Amino acid sequence: MTPELGIIEGFFGRPYTWDERADMVRALKPAGYGFYIYAPKIDGHLRRKWREPYPDATLKDLGDFAAVCRGQGVRFGVGLSPYALFQNFDGPSKDALAAKLAQLDSLGLADLGVFFDDMKGDQADLAERQVEIVHWIAERTKAGRLIVCPSYYTDDAVLDRVFGRRPADYLEDLGRGLDPKIELMWTGEEVCAREFSPGHLARVTEQFRRKPFLWDNYPVNDGPRMSQHLHLRAFTGRPASIGPHIAAHGVNTASQAVLSRIPCLTLAESYARGEGYEYLAAFRRAAAEVCGPDLADYLERAILLLDDTGLDRLGEERHGNLKRRFATFDHPAAREALAWLDGHWRIGTEDLETQ
Repeated sequence: MTPELGIIEGFFGRPYTWDERADMVRALKPAGYGFYIYAPKIDGHLRRKWREPYPDATLKDLGDFAAVCRGQGVRFGVGLSPYALFQNFDGPSKDALAAKLAQLDSLGLADLGVFFDDMKGDQADLAERQVEIVHWIAERTKAGRLIVCPSYYTDDAVLDRVFGRRPADYLEDLGRGLDPKIELMWTGEEVCAREFSPGHLARVTEQFRRKPFLWDNYPVNDGPRMSQHLHLRAFTGRPASIGPHIAAHGVNTASQAVLSRIPCLTLAESYARGEGYEYLAAFRRAAAEVCGPDLADYLERAILLLDDTGLDRLGEERHGNLKRRFATFDHPAAREALAWLDGHWRIGTEDLETQ
């Protein structure tokens, strides 16, 4: 069983261009990708500056992209992170939120994400306050589907260290309080899960009182550590057997829009082939489809350096060899590799703290 597949543009750092987004939708729709959630961390009008209205030019760009999605039969959505709203959900805050919802509704949203991730959350009544906000939004938005990302969206204790200890029974209280029609996102046992198992997802389903909507943090490569690597390998650890246990499977893609299509295609193949899936063969097919046979062959031969070694550990000689070889290919994927080698997507701690 193949679940609903889609893209979540939810990473830190440089966002995609509008053309890159449109090309990704057109490239992945035939493989079964049916939704696109626009939520780049750098878009302050969805995060720290959410109370400010979008400029007309940006709203037009969003509307044009929404039209591309609809033209391809892909659900278009945005992820709104109303920063710190649950700390003071008063009259002026409600007025600002209503204005933002009206602006987003003008885009013809199929999906609206309400994302409470990456902000302080250690307060006892966190779930109760978030339920109030989400239900208030649900009564006003015209979006066809509402998807919530909890503040604590994984078992990973790193969230407790960074954002404060999670309240007792937070997930259970959130699941109990939210209308069953509202989806809840989950990244797995870790922020960047190595695998998802039916047993784990069954436990989360019990806590949520609904199947989790996966926010899969692969092949995303943002942050000071991960931006050192190009995540190109085929998906593993997502067996087709998890399909019946999830509401949907959203992929948080890498900063490189074209290269991201390679692992995305392998996820679709993993679900389609089930127990017959072979990850290396899937990578070869996907890379050839995205890049053509010659560049695909070189990516496979260079994958240990690109994916494992990392940018700052390449050394001058290997770095130079990679640049010279990629420069021989006239292809957008090769140009992305060259830009990565030039440090175009480096992300520092400051980016995580300000976006």
